[in-house]
Amino acid sequence: MSDNPLDKTAPEVEHRFPCDTCGSDLRFDPDDNALKCDHCGNVEPMLEAVQSTIHELDFQSALRGTLQESEMEETRVSKCPNCGAQVEFDPDSHAAECPFCATPVVTDTGTHRHIKPRALLPFEVAERDAQKAMVDWLGQLWFAPNGLQEYAKKGRKLSGIYVPFWTYDADTKTSYTGQRGKIYYETRTVVRDGKHHQQRVAKTHWSAVGGRVARFFDDVLVLASTSLPKSYTDALAPWNLSQLAPYTPEYLAGFRAEGYTVDLEQGFVEARAKMDAMITRDIRFDIGGDKQRITSANTTVKDVTFKHILLPVWMAAYKYRGKTYRFVVNGQTGTVKGERPYSSVKIAIAVIIGLIVALAVGYGMALNQ
Repeated sequence: MSDNPLDKTAPEVEHRFPCDTCGSDLRFDPDDNALKCDHCGNVEPMLEAVQSTIHELDFQSALRGTLQESEMEETRVSKCPNCGAQVEFDPDSHAAECPFCATPVVTDTGTHRHIKPRALLPFEVAERDAQKAMVDWLGQLWFAPNGLQEYAKKGRKLSGIYVPFWTYDADTKTSYTGQRGKIYYETRTVVRDGKHHQQRVAKTHWSAVGGRVARFFDDVLVLASTSLPKSYTDALAPWNLSQLAPYTPEYLAGFRAEGYTVDLEQGFVEARAKMDAMITRDIRFDIGGDKQRITSANTTVKDVTFKHILLPVWMAAYKYRGKTYRFVVNGQTGTVKGERPYSSVKIAIAVIIGLIVALAVGYGMALNQ
């Protein structure tokens, strides 16, 4: 078969696992770290093969389109007409709601050929715990509409989504020139209120410097999706990537997986920005002194490798009074992030109470004068 990633001849991948006891579909259960049948309760352990080593892939080979065919896969996805998310659906589904924005979408809109995930973080937070975390988070928000909290408490199912990310490794060496600033003090006499005063004035002595710094970057994480605001996914950090498991479709049983919409080369642009920020910090530390100026920095980047990984997110998109509110829960830690609604009634009441308190305080102060 062709190694060209644009070749459309690869077979589709279906992440379905029938129960040995009753034939119903199994799903991955975070509580038991096993496949479970909701119909008959049968539990089947994960295969031992998932404990294999996670290997990096060569970045330049991927850009040239020369990755091995075994590193590619094709899945059936639906592209949301509203937010553009490419979400994998059960092949038997005919229509569904986009988990990112609650827009009704029709499935079976085509296939997505992409670099196969190398690893993933399995869900550790069960749906009931994610639901509770979300309701608790809503309850802590000032001025949130009571109706939205009650709507969330009704127990509407959350969508378990594996969100795509890239990780990049790189070996960098940077030559720099700059200046080191050392603060010293001079004493001068100033006249204030007709009197002479001694005053210490801070000065900086600058000296030219140059040097080299080196850093190996491991697993620089970059979101490979545009379906959610980046601030949402950034707020779900940190992720414990030491718990990554080699990719196996059993972990996707009962969940959905989003296809990446930020390609490998685009992702590396963001990764380089993160690397450059760290290199700048290293240079300032290497210059030393009290202040630093960086005149030039020339970085050589070698041995770039990458992984396509999937991270677990519980997601809810609620339509309340004609507006969509989205909430995401870190499927590893339970951290919650969401759009924050406001209740105009609660805000108005708070303003009135504040005015009453201010008037009462003012009246009390006037009586005491």
